[in-house]
Amino acid sequence: MVTAAQPLSSASVPARRVPAVRHLGPNWYACVMGTAIVGTAGAALPRHVPGLRTACTTVWALSLVLLAALLVARSLHWVHHRDQARAHLLDPAAAPFYGCLSMALLAVGGGAVTVGRDWIGTSAAVALDTVLFTAGTAVGLAAAVAVPYLMAVRHRIEPGQASPVWLLPLVAPMVSAAVGPLLVPHLPPGQPRETLLLACVAMFGVSLFATLVTLPVIFGRLLTGGPLPLALTPSLFLVLGPLGQSTTAVGKFADVAPGVVPGPYAEGFGVLAVLYGVPVMGFALMWLCLAVAHVVRARREGMGFSMTWWSFTFPVGTCVTGAEALARHTGLAVYDALTVVLYAVLVAAWAVAAVHTARGLFSGALLAGPRPAPGAPRPATARTT
Repeated sequence: MVTAAQPLSSASVPARRVPAVRHLGPNWYACVMGTAIVGTAGAALPRHVPGLRTACTTVWALSLVLLAALLVARSLHWVHHRDQARAHLLDPAAAPFYGCLSMALLAVGGGAVTVGRDWIGTSAAVALDTVLFTAGTAVGLAAAVAVPYLMAVRHRIEPGQASPVWLLPLVAPMVSAAVGPLLVPHLPPGQPRETLLLACVAMFGVSLFATLVTLPVIFGRLLTGGPLPLALTPSLFLVLGPLGQSTTAVGKFADVAPGVVPGPYAEGFGVLAVLYGVPVMGFALMWLCLAVAHVVRARREGMGFSMTWWSFTFPVGTCVTGAEALARHTGLAVYDALTVVLYAVLVAAWAVAAVHTARGLFSGALLAGPRPAPGAPRPATARTT
């Protein structure tokens, strides 16, 4: 052990070179997700607004830069602060955020085909999406199995600790299901297209049924255990993720199914987009009202900014894309109006979260380690790992 009075050994020097990333957890990928969805959701709004698509493409480009920066920073975190990285995996409050890495990759990849192609060209956009979709899907499927496994065999969780954060690794395959159909038209006709489409449907099922067995636990804890801690209250918005994303996914299935699967199945996807999407969107709106009520209460009781505020972005964005899908497949003006209203909420939430995050980064508060409890002994070593 190296004490504060002793010189640091050469083995400890690399860890000292990047102290800023020691407490950079996987939850930071939520910034990428929330930024990317602002660009992709805005591109499909029902009303044409001059300059909107350029603005959406700019926001997507920002999400690409953020993703690259975070991938580098998180790599440094694993190299120089491996003990802290392992601690995140063994922490039931932090481990579910590994699903955010998958969703960040998928969100940026989907945005490349949706809006990024305006600047980088269709070929480059498809290539980028292919890489990010493949990596994001692999990470998402691994997280959907590994995180619940760790929670069952390594984490020690009390019944009252159930949290909407548990949904993060489970919703990642649903994001793959919603983004994957964008690549279907770029594959050779025949089995390649049908295989990818049905693989997306399979991932839809993986996420849907995992969510169905987890959501009652979360809802039951909310009703019987009282409100969530103030800092965790924004995580109630995470429930909107699987709801909005699944509605988006079935709409995408219906968009690309004609000519990819036999006629009766293609028609069935069109029916599913409406018969599934309408009731699920209805439940999403009910949950949105419930979550807003809890957040208003928490704010009145002194809830300050934390990274959980990014929960206001991506989940709401999935409801925007879900409403867009319903507008396409029902032709109802009410869903067009709902899309515009939800997108306005999304942009406002993203702006607030982005400003507070930038302020916290510049001040160093967001990357600082947890404060020791009052009266706790100060560490006696100079190691950072």
